[in-house]
Amino acid sequence: MIQAFIFDLDGVLTDTAEYHFLAWQQLATQLGIDFSREDNELLKGVDRMGSLELILKLGKVQLSQDEKLKLAAQKNTDYLKLVESMSPADLFPGVLPLFSSLKAVGIKTALASASKNAALVLQKLGIPDLFDYVADSNFIQNGKPDPEIFLTCAKALGIVPERCIGVEDAPAGVTAIKAAGMYALGIGETRALAQADLVIPAVSAIDQRLLTRLLTM
Repeated sequence: MIQAFIFDLDGVLTDTAEYHFLAWQQLATQLGIDFSREDNELLKGVDRMGSLELILKLGKVQLSQDEKLKLAAQKNTDYLKLVESMSPADLFPGVLPLFSSLKAVGIKTALASASKNAALVLQKLGIPDLFDYVADSNFIQNGKPDPEIFLTCAKALGIVPERCIGVEDAPAGVTAIKAAGMYALGIGETRALAQADLVIPAVSAIDQRLLTRLLTM
């Protein structure tokens, strides 16, 4: 029986992907690197420094570690300016009803986000206390696709990985879930999330029938 759901944030519960894209694109332009929306797909589920490395690789740009740290901080500042405009209206449809259903049957929940700004985003969305446990990249040493963040969440909840469902929209996140030994529920397109055990278009697709099926596996 499933005892916990562990959710990614961006692309699963809300969409800050556009804000990330705009901030990265601004930085790439500054460096003379062409950075398209297609290129941005490579960054899904990847932490900030990992994303910067991918952009630098695209432009064949080599920088010192200090320069990289400054650029990553600059990107974060630009991103946070955009996040300030978020509100509870930016929470995806179906999220609150799903959490109500999970809590009603005693299922624990955790957030496993690659972002270092997860707490701020949760506050802007009006759900700072929605989860039993929240982990972001401030809590871990290895980002997705390493399973560390999902294993950290499971341990904090006191649930073995085999009793957890991980919910992700990014290939790197799905890889992390599977490496953690959990059931992977993908949000998005089946082609992009081929590793997932099940793929649905959005959290709102989890109706009572599907939820019952998932919980009784």
